[in-house]
Amino acid sequence: MKTSIRPLVLFFVCLSYLTLSFAISDYYNAIFSFGDSFSDTGNFVIMESPVLPNIPKFPPPYARCSNGRLVIDFMAEYFGMPLLPPSQSISKNFTQGANFAVIGATALPLEYFHKNQIYEIPPINSSLPIQLDWFDDLKQYVCNSTQECRDFFRRSLFIVGEFGGNDYSFTMKSGRTIDQVKGMVPTVVDAIMSAVEKLINDGARHVLVPGNLPSGCIPIMLTIYQSSNKDDYDPRTGCLKNLNSLSLYHNAVLRIAIEKMNKKYPEARVIYGDYYGPVIQYARTPELFGFTNGALMVCCGGGGPYNYNASASCGLPGAIQCTEPNSHVSWDGIHLTEAAYHYIANGWMKGPYAYPPLISVMEE
Repeated sequence: MKTSIRPLVLFFVCLSYLTLSFAISDYYNAIFSFGDSFSDTGNFVIMESPVLPNIPKFPPPYARCSNGRLVIDFMAEYFGMPLLPPSQSISKNFTQGANFAVIGATALPLEYFHKNQIYEIPPINSSLPIQLDWFDDLKQYVCNSTQECRDFFRRSLFIVGEFGGNDYSFTMKSGRTIDQVKGMVPTVVDAIMSAVEKLINDGARHVLVPGNLPSGCIPIMLTIYQSSNKDDYDPRTGCLKNLNSLSLYHNAVLRIAIEKMNKKYPEARVIYGDYYGPVIQYARTPELFGFTNGALMVCCGGGGPYNYNASASCGLPGAIQCTEPNSHVSWDGIHLTEAAYHYIANGWMKGPYAYPPLISVMEE
């Protein structure tokens, strides 16, 4: 009797797993992603190669700022979808979504930076307003009427961000202080939430909005803004406290705005995706995540205290890649390794790095 029960139990366990997998893979018909280099899957290379012929060469998969997959790639795989094609792709096959993200993209239009005499900005405008225009142009490939589009987007997942990091870093490079940059935060968050509201009005019901990473833990920022005063550094992480305070402020303002948006549109759900928490955890206890080379040492770089050197950035002559990338948090001094992104993707799907986790939203 016992031997007959065990195969039966195994059958129901497998059946439950298959049912769950089918339900997850069938829940969304498409994913649409907006953002910067933390989610760009090829747009930068397609758009800017004619303008910048000497841009760094990216390792497979094509044109990603990492040694492998990004958060958006893991999420697409989780839902049983192909990796999102860049929106600038000539194939125009966007029936399961598209990625509008571009390396260097800002939340604010480039006109804002020109008006405020901030000139450390990308040569091509790929800001969030421009990405929204691309989205509107792309609708013709997935739906034929306003109502059909609304129905399609109702069953799609939208990801808006990360945005803000480039807005702040470009401004700081132009000589502004941290306090001056903090004054931009409400304007940046308003731009992000205006995009979210536009998507909701287009039919979106689930919108994931990631916050900023702790910029004081990013090797390029640690290199540019290094200090001789040890009190400027968090003793637990080695990160710059004032830069992290900017990220925390941005994320706090963003979360308040998300709460307001959820109250305004109760039929939709806007979800906060946390980049800050996991990266801080990596910095505090890297060994718990298998990062035996720590959170601040760059895998692919060209020397210096963090192995980051602007004149020998990853992909350029002089840069050397480590033999075990996924023992590092930082891939190139700015972006994360595939392993670091994988933990974050799982945390957005299942918790604890999303509020609420995406799985719980799907079950509502």
